[in-house]
Formats: sequence, structure tokens, C-alpha cells
Amino acid sequence: MTALTAATLPRVGEGFRLQWEPAQNAHVLLYPEGMVKLNQSGGEIMKRCDGQRSIAAIVSELETAFSTRGLDKDVLAFIEMAGKQRWLAWD
Repeated sequence: MTALTAATLPRVGEGFRLQWEPAQNAHVLLYPEGMVKLNQSGGEIMKRCDGQRSIAAIVSELETAFSTRGLDKDVLAFIEMAGKQRWLAWD
């Protein structure tokens, strides 16, 4: 994977599927060996990682949706962690 920049277009990694799970009241990542339950912040970030939105656009959407500023470092940290777990991929 290449280094992350504001222009990076993250997407759900191969072999994973993101969905809302009513029984868990949370977004989950499904994969052949199991499931990862995401917290609210993780779910909000992951559902925007569609390979079409840049990290900058994801941050902007989240800041608008939650009427806040300064989320760039937290979003970047989550995307880096999710990339290491192979939940997210980018070129």
C-alpha cells in the first residue's frame, strides 16, 4: 500500500463486507472467519470509504455531519489502523 495523503481513496478491503447489523446496533465488518463490530466512529468512517471519496472528503463530510472541526488526525489514525488490519485498502 502506498502512503496515505489527503487525496487517498480508501475502500473496504478484499474479503470484507461492511453492513449495518440491527442485532448489534452497529456497523460490522463481515469476513469468512468472523465479524468485527465497529464503534460508532469507526462505522461512520468505514461507510464513507467507498473508493470514490478522498480522505479529505471523508473528513469534511464527518465534520459537517457532526458539526465539529479538527477530525483529520483521528480519521487518518483510524484509516491507517484499518489498513494494517486489511479492513481498508487503497492504491
